[in-house]
Amino acid sequence: MASFEVIGGTKLKGEITPQGAKNEALQIISAVLLTSEEVIIHNIPDILDVNLQIELLADLGVKVNRINRHTCSFQADNVDLEYFSSEAFRKKGGRLRGSVMIAGPMLARFHKAYIPKPGGDKIGRRRLDTHIVGFEKLGTQFIYHNDSSFFELEATVLKGCDMLLDEPSVTGTANILMAAVMAEGTTTIYNAACEPYIQQLCKMLNRMGAKISNIGSNLLTIEGVSTMNGTEHTMLPDMIEVGSFIGMAAMTQGEITIKNARIDQLGIIPEKFQQLGIQMEFRGDDIYVPAQDSYEISTYLDGGILTMYDAPWPGFTPDLLSIVLVVATQAIGSVLIHQKMFESRLFFTDKLIDMGAQVILCDPHRATVIGLGRKHALRGITMTSPDIRAGQALLIAAMSAEGKSTIQNIEQIDRGYQYIDSRLNALGANIKRID
Repeated sequence: MASFEVIGGTKLKGEITPQGAKNEALQIISAVLLTSEEVIIHNIPDILDVNLQIELLADLGVKVNRINRHTCSFQADNVDLEYFSSEAFRKKGGRLRGSVMIAGPMLARFHKAYIPKPGGDKIGRRRLDTHIVGFEKLGTQFIYHNDSSFFELEATVLKGCDMLLDEPSVTGTANILMAAVMAEGTTTIYNAACEPYIQQLCKMLNRMGAKISNIGSNLLTIEGVSTMNGTEHTMLPDMIEVGSFIGMAAMTQGEITIKNARIDQLGIIPEKFQQLGIQMEFRGDDIYVPAQDSYEISTYLDGGILTMYDAPWPGFTPDLLSIVLVVATQAIGSVLIHQKMFESRLFFTDKLIDMGAQVILCDPHRATVIGLGRKHALRGITMTSPDIRAGQALLIAAMSAEGKSTIQNIEQIDRGYQYIDSRLNALGANIKRID
């Protein structure tokens, strides 16, 4: 198991470019299964989860050509359905939650799919009901194999319908959407997720020949088509990395320029960090974060303590609440963090408390942070990364702390952030990877 040794207290300085969006990549790469023609994808993040998803496609018989580390061509003209139902797929797919995304396009094109019990972050219950119920409404029957935790899905024919999702799940919307593009008739998806990642998928599918309308809204209309074509697609920059770099600059009193951030696709992310008192300038499509000695959390107009919570897009993404919580520990003022979606995502706060932060974990979903205003620096400790986003948050805390910190289980960080140690070291960080 690898670790990071981090010597804190250095001020970061320089330019950094965010990787391609992880959450977009997993669904975009799965969509290549919808056609037998070549699909070329650019700006692929070179991270563990995405590389494992590409390996899964190759195991399924998809021809994969790595043009470079961030560009791939795919051609799914000889898909191996026997491997899809095999124990090997169940084991490998079970390591990655993104394997769920293969089901939608496989149902659309081959009317058969398998879903292993998904792996990924240990951040609480992440149910598949939205996916399975949506597939059922399109005409799919399923058998759940309790002994192997394996869903077997099959449909004689997929037929369009009106459906209301029980939650605006990004992965659920994407999966159902990919199944519906080749269903007979028209499908309407109410309460659909409308994140930029979903918009990107819709635009890609339309270039492949799908007929999806109302893109960007929570009501998607899909007119089924019989075949899909090849296309070329470029992924957005990762908005979670952009937010992480903003918070990182503030915590380390650094001066960072985030290049090619696609500010038009960030929604309220910059505004939320500005509420923490972090200054920034928008220079074209770059975000410049100047060095600040201190930053002060806003209050409500009546003086009440600010609350930050996650919400479906265009609300604040839950993937950045861990970062916001860490950044608030060195701010002036207090904030209540309300993580509505996942009941285990705030449990990493015990590490921050050990580092000297003042955090009160109210319950599994809420934590109050009392900013130290840099009166007392965080101190380096040995800790373990519990999930991707908490791992990145702990790395930010370690870079701002006094002394040496050791972060174990950094495979979790590698799942979501490419070459993060070398990229941050180029800004002046002191991070050593220990195998």
